Amino acid sequence: MSFFKKFLGNIVHDRETDDDKVTVKGKKKPKYYGTVAPYPNFSASSDAAVLQDAIESKGVEEDVIISVLAKRSNEQRQRIKVLYEAQHGESLERALKSALRSDLEDVCLALLKTPAQFDAYLFRKATKGMGTDEDALVEVLATRTNQEIREVQQAFKQEYERDLEEVIKDETSGDFATALLAMLKANKDESGKVDLDQARRDAEILFEAGENHADIDVSAFIDILTTRNGPQLSKTFQQYACLSDITLPKALDLELKGDIEDCLVDIVKCSWNTPAFFAEKLHKAMDGHGTCEDTLMRVLVSRSEVDLKKILEEYSAMYDTSLQEHILKDTKGHHRDVLLALCGPF
Repeated sequence: MSFFKKFLGNIVHDRETDDDKVTVKGKKKPKYYGTVAPYPNFSASSDAAVLQDAIESKGVEEDVIISVLAKRSNEQRQRIKVLYEAQHGESLERALKSALRSDLEDVCLALLKTPAQFDAYLFRKATKGMGTDEDALVEVLATRTNQEIREVQQAFKQEYERDLEEVIKDETSGDFATALLAMLKANKDESGKVDLDQARRDAEILFEAGENHADIDVSAFIDILTTRNGPQLSKTFQQYACLSDITLPKALDLELKGDIEDCLVDIVKCSWNTPAFFAEKLHKAMDGHGTCEDTLMRVLVSRSEVDLKKILEEYSAMYDTSLQEHILKDTKGHHRDVLLALCGPF
């Protein structure tokens, strides 16, 4: 089932309910939907020693490296990095670069970065050299919290000595650049509250700016789609359906073309169901001829401690097969092993 078949059949937001929470000491806390959790009985010094032995072993023990890095939380990996360098006088990143190759090296090095460092790396990779990876830029900005966007800006400045805003202005243009810069402001409403009157007004604004306007007013779409929270946008989509014979995603498809269309449609998808958005990304990365290893790494690493369990559930529902089964068919060797490890048991 395609993303938009689901979308068109049920324009509602996947809101958190009490089933998404667990009771701890009398208090409701959100359930954990990551596939990588803190390792019990963790010892940074022990893991650092195990990694050193695996790296220096004749032939390199890739399985051991995977079993450590893919089964520790990001906070635990940061502690391992510190202990490793203190014990061996060399950074763990440098040691892994000398020991590993190709896709496995890329994933392991990604796992050693903090979330903000990894996102900064993704921005750098998406804007460096010939061409720009527009999908990656939109994916990160549309799916991170305001705080995470602020943190990635700090990490990018520290690592690459440039402001991320300057890079986006240099590497993109037009309405697409405007949309990216709007998301970079990190001022999206994150309250989760829904204002029905606001939804009606926004729907009318979007209808007038698009279908009922000779030349589409893209700025109106950018302003609303980049600042409202997910449940609020979902209510706006419902109200839009009362004004128009077509859905908002279809209107965007008819009125816009190119990067800005893809950008705004992705924001719509994320606001409705972020795990389904990522499930579609992963499926496209492996569908047809060839595999986009960058997409697999980007999504599995960044969501492994956020909502990868939900992404796995959406994948199975949308494509009638598990993500792990698809990875088994489309990847091989130690690269396959580390991706499957991040997905957890199946």
